[in-house]
Amino acid sequence: MPAHARAADPAADYLLHCAACHGVDRLGGMGPALLPENLSRLRKAEALKIVREGRAATQMPPFAEVIEGEALTKLLDWVYTPVVPAPRWSADDIRASRIQHADPAQLGERPVFSADPLNLFLVVEAGDHHVSVLDGDRLEPIHRFPSRHALHGGPKFAQGGRYVFFGSRDGWVTKYDLWNLQVVAEVRAGINTRNVAVSPDGSHVAVANYLPHTLVLLDGDLNLLKVLDATDRDGKQSSRVSAVYEATPRQSFIAALKDVPEVWEISYTRAVEDIPVGFIHDYKQREGAFIPGYLNPRRTQLADVLDDFFFTQDYSELMGASREGAGQVVNLDVRKKVADLPLAGMPHLGSGITWDWQGRRVMASTNLKTAEVTVIDLKTWEVLRRIPIRGPGFFLRSHENSRYAFVDSMMSPENKHILQAIDKETLEVVREIAGEPGRTLAHVEFTRDGRYALASLWEDDGAIVVYDAATLEEVKRLPMKKPVGKYNVWNKVMREEGTSH
Repeated sequence: MPAHARAADPAADYLLHCAACHGVDRLGGMGPALLPENLSRLRKAEALKIVREGRAATQMPPFAEVIEGEALTKLLDWVYTPVVPAPRWSADDIRASRIQHADPAQLGERPVFSADPLNLFLVVEAGDHHVSVLDGDRLEPIHRFPSRHALHGGPKFAQGGRYVFFGSRDGWVTKYDLWNLQVVAEVRAGINTRNVAVSPDGSHVAVANYLPHTLVLLDGDLNLLKVLDATDRDGKQSSRVSAVYEATPRQSFIAALKDVPEVWEISYTRAVEDIPVGFIHDYKQREGAFIPGYLNPRRTQLADVLDDFFFTQDYSELMGASREGAGQVVNLDVRKKVADLPLAGMPHLGSGITWDWQGRRVMASTNLKTAEVTVIDLKTWEVLRRIPIRGPGFFLRSHENSRYAFVDSMMSPENKHILQAIDKETLEVVREIAGEPGRTLAHVEFTRDGRYALASLWEDDGAIVVYDAATLEEVKRLPMKKPVGKYNVWNKVMREEGTSH
């Protein structure tokens, strides 16, 4: 849109250019909330640069040629002005928002379809806010249902894949019965949400929020258990929650704070020791102050914040990185950093995968700023190989039954239509799969047995493109409305090494 077509004042400019992604009320949507509370660590000069030039690894486009200089400055000043009254989302608001869509007692105990329930795919279609259910054996849709706006963070499965929990950027958590193809319950846990995590038995749900600065804990029926304010140990500095993940062997949730250099571990089992706080004279004699270990944070204090992280196979350690690329290894048992990671750019560790290579366990990750896949030895934390690829990529996927790892280059305007297959033994790119230039081809997920690899043609008139995982030849296409992600039940429930958890 030419500059002369812009609106005359900041509020109108916001509605014209920003509201579709960040919400009419600035409380967030597909993009984050634009409020002073959310922008406290972002200086105006840096924010102005982002608005002018766009932001790497996001859908934020440049506006330098759309809004004139003075109007852009006024718009930014307006965004940094507090909303009055200030937005709130309290425990009472969470409880009041809960919706019971179905009576669990009336839902059947067997799937209502004939497909293998462990080889289903859920395809999130952002184009019209729906989710499609695919039969992973026949590679055909069997159901489609509407979702909340802008699902984010990937669905999480529980009770062997029967239930799946979705989180939306505007804070809604949805519990869906995949066997009965029906929404069971919903609750709004925040205003601007990053992701959700769920215990395997479905009894506990954790919700990471950017706004308000909270980690919300729910039971399996989406009733509120507890709201944890995301602050430092002294309660002086508030923080957004970067992400929360479930660590099954530890029976806990692991969360990182975006504005405070801390990692939290929150146990969802009552069979856990109490947490010491303050000065402890004698642990055995319990001379000092303790709080219950159940649903309270056990803190690991760090030198740098973590924006993204990846667990080792036994969940004793996590590999994390800040948005600036500072990588570190944190041991969750001793609760401290134990190694640095020699990473550059903006590693996307949350999309990492692992496999065995020449007698050692390795982890590989994409990078949102650098055109490489980084392969790391999980014993020494050394970089074994930097595999050059077409452009900065977002997703890396494989399967234990496949010799290939698929990587996209979706951060590259010129090469976002190209998938590359990396041979996991030679650590080299051996094949390119090119779609139509200018259109994004990304996010591969495998069938349960690893025979087929499904990729997303990430467009409003897009498709799921199915490839033979051995020959790398296209098998079929299923039309979809901007399929931003697909998730196989077996791979997620069994923590398949080739997919993110």
